[in-house]
Amino acid sequence: MTTTVPTEAAVRPSSPGTASGPRRRPGRIRRIGLPYLLLLPALLLELLVHLVPMVIGMVMSFKELTQFYIRDWTTAPWNGLENYSVSVDFDAPVGAALLHSFLVTVAFTLLSVALCWLIGTAAAIFMQDTFRGRGLLRALFLVPYALPVYTAVITWVFMFQHDNGLVNHVLHDQLGLTDKPSFWLIGDNSFIALLTVSVWKGWPFAFLIVMAGLQNIPKELYEAASLDGAGLWQQIRRITLPSLRPVNQVLVLVLFLWTFNDFNTPYVLFGKTAPEAADLISVHIYQASFVTWNFGTGSAMSVLLLLFLLVVTGVYLVITSRGRRTADV
Repeated sequence: MTTTVPTEAAVRPSSPGTASGPRRRPGRIRRIGLPYLLLLPALLLELLVHLVPMVIGMVMSFKELTQFYIRDWTTAPWNGLENYSVSVDFDAPVGAALLHSFLVTVAFTLLSVALCWLIGTAAAIFMQDTFRGRGLLRALFLVPYALPVYTAVITWVFMFQHDNGLVNHVLHDQLGLTDKPSFWLIGDNSFIALLTVSVWKGWPFAFLIVMAGLQNIPKELYEAASLDGAGLWQQIRRITLPSLRPVNQVLVLVLFLWTFNDFNTPYVLFGKTAPEAADLISVHIYQASFVTWNFGTGSAMSVLLLLFLLVVTGVYLVITSRGRRTADV
């Protein structure tokens, strides 16, 4: 009977350097790299659509770019920080106009965000109760948000007409609240008109987000509070609002950024030249760039706006994160 002695190569375990080791690495690398490969087209489009124009705009802000260099903006002479100094010189006409537009935009944004959040939260809380027609009413609430911006704002333009607009017809002809028909698209009333349109098309988004956040609050909390004698306002104050704090933190920030940068609403509502009372900074920068043909100054204003929004966002995130940690402790 012969005995077969195993050779050293057969007994020795396979090491990472053998042929069986490297075979697993390419498969693992492919599995790890596949998500990044799928994200690559979106990242390239993001660079093309957003980051590349942003960098070009920053470069243009340091140039004396006027209508004489439109054919080839790269040949415009360098201007250094002159465009920025002109923009922040509040004693000069350009800087004073930019400061006025900035203050109007801040007031408009704060009022619009506050009203959108208040109306959206109230509607979402009201919709938590079960009643006949709730689904239809929810769909109707979302109509302003679902409509295209141009369609919705043009409809409001007709409604704000002086002679045959629906707003003057209701306020003056039917209710008699005004002595005479008002001009809503010019003068001081233009701010009210702009705020009305912004809130009308913005509050359904707040309603949708808050309504989704309310689904995560256990109903047992409200039942226990009701048994303890807590009324509706106490339940909202003690249960609803604290539970919605993470949702509201994101919602308020998104509404602020959207409203502060809103260009479509004032442009469609008033045209290229907005009234002084409704001169939002987005339209003001457009006028400085495409109406006066001073693209260097307009680009500098855009960079200053970007820096302001970055600072506000950073401060807001720091404050809310500290508040969240304090609440967790």
